[in-house]
Amino acid sequence: MSEVTVETTGRTVVVTLNRPEARNSLTKQVVKDLASAIEGAGAKPEVRCIVLTGAGGHFCAGADLRRTFAEDPDIMDHLDEYMDAFHSLVRAIVRCPKPTIAQMDGAAVGFGADMALACDLRVASTSAYLQEKFVNIGLMPDGGGTFWLPRLIGTARAMRAILLSEKLEAKELDALGLLAGLVAPSELGAATMALAQRIEAGPPLAFTAAKSAIYGSLGDIEAALKREREGQLRLLKSQDVIEGVMAWAQKRAPEFKGA
Repeated sequence: MSEVTVETTGRTVVVTLNRPEARNSLTKQVVKDLASAIEGAGAKPEVRCIVLTGAGGHFCAGADLRRTFAEDPDIMDHLDEYMDAFHSLVRAIVRCPKPTIAQMDGAAVGFGADMALACDLRVASTSAYLQEKFVNIGLMPDGGGTFWLPRLIGTARAMRAILLSEKLEAKELDALGLLAGLVAPSELGAATMALAQRIEAGPPLAFTAAKSAIYGSLGDIEAALKREREGQLRLLKSQDVIEGVMAWAQKRAPEFKGA
């Protein structure tokens, strides 16, 4: 069974993370497949909209640490390759010439939160939430979270979300203006496709030009990704991260030493 599925409905392409048993957490291969699917859909002239979602009640729970370490015990020797693969996915979303919609149900955590934030629009169920949990294991957001959150919800609220690892529930996301729709879980698919159909009927050239102008006015996402890459690679080699991951695996509170 494919871990990333692609389905076309009308002029909309739905890209689905299909790892429900792992709350749609990410491996390096899954990240590459997602980026390829989004780039492929964005290059088709007949496509007007792209929906990114997760199967089985969750959007994406971030990186799959267990499977990653199991499949690649030497990951610490080439962390930069992983970072570049994950950033390629963010770039695929941001650079997509077609409007993108994150269909959010359940968890959008860590890099999953960053993926949802990178999309142009978000439709969420009442059970959805967004959480930048990186600091819990001694890390920082590394998928553009430090770029998007201050711009979307303000610096003070972004500091709380990132430094305190605060969970932003669907109702708060809506109150903060991050959502284009908030519905019951049973209505999420229909509500997302209704929005996609509005986009399908709209002017594609104007949408592309508007996206470019809006993102251009926000500042340099590439510089932000570079800062996150450099900072995260330093943190990934720290003793605090080793302690954070061990504490996570052992289900205990970490004891960070600042080293």
